[in-house]
Amino acid sequence: MTQLETTGTAWRWPVTTRGRLLLIAGLAAAVLLFLTTVPLHRDWFDLGVYYGAVHHWTGGGALYDYLVPGTHYGFTYPPFAAVCMLPMTLVDWRSAVAFSVLSNAAAVAVILRWTAGPLVRRKGWTPWYALALAGCAFALLEPVRDTISFGQVNLLLLALVLIDARLLAGGRGSRYAGIGIGLAAAIKLTPAVFVLHLLLTGRPRAAATATAVALGATGIAAWAAPDASRVYWTEALWDTDRVGALAYVSNQSWQGLVARLFDPAEPSRAVWALGVVALLSVWAVRVRKANAARDHAAAFALTGVLACLISPVTWVHHLVWLAPALVVLTDAALRAPEGQDRRRLLTWAVALPVVLSSSVVWLWSRDSSGVDGFLGGNTYVWISLALLLALPLRTPPAACDPAGDRPPLPRP
Repeated sequence: MTQLETTGTAWRWPVTTRGRLLLIAGLAAAVLLFLTTVPLHRDWFDLGVYYGAVHHWTGGGALYDYLVPGTHYGFTYPPFAAVCMLPMTLVDWRSAVAFSVLSNAAAVAVILRWTAGPLVRRKGWTPWYALALAGCAFALLEPVRDTISFGQVNLLLLALVLIDARLLAGGRGSRYAGIGIGLAAAIKLTPAVFVLHLLLTGRPRAAATATAVALGATGIAAWAAPDASRVYWTEALWDTDRVGALAYVSNQSWQGLVARLFDPAEPSRAVWALGVVALLSVWAVRVRKANAARDHAAAFALTGVLACLISPVTWVHHLVWLAPALVVLTDAALRAPEGQDRRRLLTWAVALPVVLSSSVVWLWSRDSSGVDGFLGGNTYVWISLALLLALPLRTPPAACDPAGDRPPLPRP
């Protein structure tokens, strides 16, 4: 009998360590081959922006005046992010790329451990084997592979936020909850929505900690770089042209959908604002229900989905914030009793990651007009909306913490 255990002609999952190692090695090689030949590699473009901007800044130039040669793209993050990236001035380009890849790989390991870990333990699967299989699938998601090949920071920020999710779901150590969210919000504004999450779920202490850390980090940056801070908070933050066209198909936020709907005219601010209010209302109701059910992982996942929808600009690589929701969906599907509901949930749990791996929205990169453009060019927006509206909420013991090894907090 081979390591890939066969019975007649029916293939079965390997049951020996050697067979599992062979399977993982084969899958990893196939994924690596796919990633290096099929999707468009982004050539570390965003990392190049960071690298060039901090070198330009430390060389005496203005941080927000830097543009990548031949483009109109420059540094768009708060000054604290630039302060955190200053070590890049001490290394060459290849070392910066290597560090980016390794740090993103570490972030992926943390994210999978803290989101999929509880599911793996509940099913009694071998952790290294199950998480390695999950890692192969995770690497295929377009937001993940784009984050890595752009040299982006999205996965690192998600890992920071999940630290707080872990702390808040356990009884000990919760005094430190909020630090991860605060640091993430000081580096990039999108994670600041999790402060609202903390307030909504009755965690004012953690919300205060997150706010204090974000303000403190921002204050440190203002002290270290007063000119850059003044330019960012009074000019650069409000200049949406710095990040690219809102109607570009890569912008898979509610604002992006509205911009494409009105393109080439200016998008309606009223339509966008009404949509944001509606999204916030739906999110608040669903998060409160998740919190009441003690499904804290689902509550955090819903907030990640909201962040993608209400941010004015959500490039495809920002959609890594959907990953916790995909794990919650998969867990709910595997928990459902046999029957039509289970089959439906399993179908969605497989279909959504497949679509998010397909790069389908780029079929409308040149022209997103018409009904097909509206439907297809906003595919990832529809996925975010579907998750916000219909992500299953679980009840204990399913609603364990993202770390999976601590009981949930009592209902606030």
